[in-house]
Amino acid sequence: MSWEKSIIEFKSYLKIERSLSDNTIDSYLRDVRKLSGFCREKNLNELQITKAEVKEFIVDINKEGISARSQSRIISGIKAFYKYLILEDYLKVNPTELIESPKIGMKLPDTLSVLEIDSLISAIDLSHPQGERNRAILEVLYSCGLRVSELTNLKLSNIRFKEGYVKVVGKGNKERFAPIGGVAIKFLKIYLKEIRTHQDIKKGSEDIVFLNRRGKQLTRVMIFTIIKDLATKIGMKKKISPHTFRHSFATHLIEGGADLRAIQEMLGHESITTTEIYTHLDREYLRESIIQFHPRS
Repeated sequence: MSWEKSIIEFKSYLKIERSLSDNTIDSYLRDVRKLSGFCREKNLNELQITKAEVKEFIVDINKEGISARSQSRIISGIKAFYKYLILEDYLKVNPTELIESPKIGMKLPDTLSVLEIDSLISAIDLSHPQGERNRAILEVLYSCGLRVSELTNLKLSNIRFKEGYVKVVGKGNKERFAPIGGVAIKFLKIYLKEIRTHQDIKKGSEDIVFLNRRGKQLTRVMIFTIIKDLATKIGMKKKISPHTFRHSFATHLIEGGADLRAIQEMLGHESITTTEIYTHLDREYLRESIIQFHPRS
């Protein structure tokens, strides 16, 4: 075995058998390549590594000043790699089996208030065609709680305007139906009828909803750029991304009293534990609710 051969095989396993997204696969491979770089300096291949070398590797990345959260992710990646090697009978003993990740606190995601979302959308320049598209993008992100890759891959054939749903292809190619609100439908229809219909659409992007000015599918990076530029324009100090709209979607539903299981379904979370993070987001909101409704307050 060699590092490159096993990494290529691991990549195929993640893609075909585990059906992970390209971004998740890239993260796993980066983690394994970081370990391989460390071990090549010691002339060790992936089958010769012991628990001692894994521990030394962890000490090494700790010295680099990598955050506990990033260290945890790297360790998770190499653990997945060695589980694969065990599964394929390349190894009998897993050197990462008893390795613990660094303890990290629960990181609560940044969210936007409804007013902040309105301010971002109001800052969009509607004097050019991309403005109508960008307004529809932000409205759909917030209305449906989509991941950025789900937004860029959204298909015309998966929009059910009459029923008020969009079919979303999420992580691991799992499909779900996400409700879409009236405001998002309104601005999405404006974009489709007044802007997209006049574009010269390139082959392969005919069914893609959101297109760049060249008639091709938008990239993830472009969505990040649109949002970052709007935040700068209104002088927002928060560091926000497309995912901030997803967090805000879930938080506002929790605050409004929505059922946690329903939110889990809408977000496409495999585990309810992932969704439960949103129950901790607005402690002041919770405090105010208790003070308002508790008989002894």
